[in-house]
Amino acid sequence: MRSIRGGEMIGVFQKSMGRRFRALLCGDPSGTPPWLGVVAEGEGPGFYEPNEAPWVVHEDLATLVGGVRALLMQALHPGSLAGVRDHSRYEADPLGRLAGTIQWLTITTFASREGVMKEAARVRGMHGRVKGSYEGADGLQKSYRASDPELLKWVHIAFTDSFLRCHQAYSARPIPGGADAYVRLWARSVVPLGLEDAPLSEAGLVSSLEGFEADLVVNESTREVLRWLENPPLPWVAGRVYRLLFHAAYATLPEGLQDRIGLRTWPKAVLQPVTRAFLKALRMAIGPESPIQDVAIERLERSGWRPNGGV
Repeated sequence: MRSIRGGEMIGVFQKSMGRRFRALLCGDPSGTPPWLGVVAEGEGPGFYEPNEAPWVVHEDLATLVGGVRALLMQALHPGSLAGVRDHSRYEADPLGRLAGTIQWLTITTFASREGVMKEAARVRGMHGRVKGSYEGADGLQKSYRASDPELLKWVHIAFTDSFLRCHQAYSARPIPGGADAYVRLWARSVVPLGLEDAPLSEAGLVSSLEGFEADLVVNESTREVLRWLENPPLPWVAGRVYRLLFHAAYATLPEGLQDRIGLRTWPKAVLQPVTRAFLKALRMAIGPESPIQDVAIERLERSGWRPNGGV
């Protein structure tokens, strides 16, 4: 009786913590992601299935670190930095901007193809309004649009590299097919956004990043955004947790970029075990419940999908 009662109490605690955790990420006080219906509706698979690399990587809590790292990386390119600074509500509503990014990531990873294409159309519409000018690494003024292929490519490879490296550093789960599979399969996600030459292997990803090095800038505008990213206005508990995630993300940046940025941080030898332990504890606290994955798998099963693969 005691063990049953104890198990029930743990379940209640996990449900409560899971609801609060999801509410923080999605912006809905109920903890139900507003895009849950998009993932549930439709028939058949989307771009990815549960046994494929993007699904496995993006369902893992190491994505919390990867998301912060992606923002760090994107801030180093003056074009993507200008887009965030001039067309984003990140200072006034950091969690709102986070929710928008999570919406795209979640729908693209777990929804049906129809749902993915609708979400891509929404993002393209937003990109059409994001334009302006910035000072490049060469000191010249350049115009930009969020839909420019080179800018799309930078945002994509910064995102891909960040989620891959943080999964490798902070998750114990192997990636099906390894890093190459993740890079190759996740390249599908940006085709509906207009990018058709994304890297298709880990070596290609590294080469693409190296090709952007000359375009990256660390100046006062960059440092202003980086300082904000290090200490955004979050509730007290969330802020303390975020500080750990920020430093864990920063520690995975290439050493050359860390040298250029120059932030003081904790040694990676300390950050890695502490971050892994925190993410493991967080998973235990919020429990195994995952409404998004549950409805995605239900949608797949309606079409005859089985866990051993195939239909």
